[in-house]
Amino acid sequence: MDGQEGKATRKGPGAPRRNWRLYGVTAVGLAVVCGVAAAVGQVVRAGEASAVEAPKYAVGSGGGTKLDLPVRPTVPVTLTVYEDPRSPQSRAFAQRYAATFSHLLASGQLQINYRLVTQSDKQYGGSGAKEAAAAAACAEDQGRFAQFMDQVWQHQPAPANDALKDRNLLTGLAKKAGKINHDAFTLCVDRGQRNGWVAQSQSEFAAAGLGEAPVVQINGRPLPVPPAQLTPAELTSLVSDEAQRVATAATP
Repeated sequence: MDGQEGKATRKGPGAPRRNWRLYGVTAVGLAVVCGVAAAVGQVVRAGEASAVEAPKYAVGSGGGTKLDLPVRPTVPVTLTVYEDPRSPQSRAFAQRYAATFSHLLASGQLQINYRLVTQSDKQYGGSGAKEAAAAAACAEDQGRFAQFMDQVWQHQPAPANDALKDRNLLTGLAKKAGKINHDAFTLCVDRGQRNGWVAQSQSEFAAAGLGEAPVVQINGRPLPVPPAQLTPAELTSLVSDEAQRVATAATP
């Protein structure tokens, strides 16, 4: 009994010291392993951070890194509307479809691109269409194209009357449109800053042989019937059908 107690007594004090040394060696080993793993992880992460890999749907131009992340309409339907500021037919179309366009724009199904043309100047003589189109482009510089053209349609003179070339009339229409800086608008008009742009628009329109304004295209294709023979309800139906077609084509 005494011998066993002596042995037990001798083992007791030494065992904790040996255990602590074992724990210390183990802890050091774990620290080394964790340190190596952390260093490896840092190297891997550093490599990942420096790699240039664009997200799947990123876009770009010019052959460089694709840095743009586009958010597009779910169903992109675009109407391209060619209109002539001096044309009674363009005026009638714009006023007849104003409410329909507003409704379709609000629905999120549609965007509208306007193209200004000036063929009525050749038809009637003078430069009213060109002057009004250039003034509308100057209004667009301030984000007021639609409002300015609404005033043109409301106050459009008879086509044989070349009154739209009158700068005072155009300035007055800009004031009626509201929220257009008078000095910037007048400077743009007086300097003819948008005349070249208007001439290019008319040149491309004539070269395309699209006929007389107004002309309407849906996603780059002509409407199945001329605008004069179209009703607002039929146009709404065409846009809805095109939206469905685009959605179906985009479905994998």
